[in-house]
Amino acid sequence: MNLSSQRCGLVAVVGAPNAGKSTLVNAMVGQKVAITSAKAQTTRTRLMGIAIEGDTQLLLVDTPGIFDPRRRLDRAMVAAAWEGAEGADAIAFVVDAKGGLGPKVTDIAERLAHRREPKLLILNKVDIADKPRLLTHAARLNEQMGFDETFFVSAQTGDGVPELKAALAGRMPEGPWHFPEDQVSDATDRMLAAEMTREQIYHQLHAELPYAIAVDTELYKEREDGSVEIHQQILVGRKSQRAIVLGKGGTRIKEIGAKARAELQSVMGVRVHLYLHVKVKPDWEEDRTLYRDIGLDWVE
Repeated sequence: MNLSSQRCGLVAVVGAPNAGKSTLVNAMVGQKVAITSAKAQTTRTRLMGIAIEGDTQLLLVDTPGIFDPRRRLDRAMVAAAWEGAEGADAIAFVVDAKGGLGPKVTDIAERLAHRREPKLLILNKVDIADKPRLLTHAARLNEQMGFDETFFVSAQTGDGVPELKAALAGRMPEGPWHFPEDQVSDATDRMLAAEMTREQIYHQLHAELPYAIAVDTELYKEREDGSVEIHQQILVGRKSQRAIVLGKGGTRIKEIGAKARAELQSVMGVRVHLYLHVKVKPDWEEDRTLYRDIGLDWVE
């Protein structure tokens, strides 16, 4: 590739919880780099997905959903979301077109209105949204802040994603790529492993288990045969939550481990030996080390 023709830039993907930001990042990258769940606030930290569009490398920062923070973890997540937008070459504001325009959406739009970066409005989930309302949503948000471009997409089906990706690439500055062509994320293997397990917990227990749960990868090592050995702690706040994660006779934790192991093997391309342990730690949200391990800054 002619290095003089390369472009590379940072795109901050922001929005309210459950707008489909992670699914959109995965769709633009072309493979899974961020976990997804129907549960709001699934994404906790800034995660960079790396997408290629022609001569352009797009550094897609998948940020936590922006919401009204109440706990320390909430504040750290919201801080990570806004920090992810700092210095971006473009801001992609993702809105759940099916969910409508509530205060969470309009408040974010108001905060974005004064930023100088190019801003693109992405109305997501158009495959399941009320079609007549789409133009109304777009008109209302553009009246509030005036986006540079507006896109109607479905991250789930891929509709409109190629056009969005091409438009973002066209806005990126000239410059050398920051990552090798075959790299799709900046996440470490330890972080990826923890996220995959947390995703399975959300998928299987989203109705029974509260949002406050964490996964800490205690050990990650490659064996001589090329396989990977991973030991993780699932941290919960109460004994009753531990019982939920374990399930009757340990059936639930076995299922979580089996699904997470299969997902990791698919992503990593190697055999994975995954060992899970559930620990009750009432004050895990006050553990500075854990914040560092999951990629969040400590906030007061």
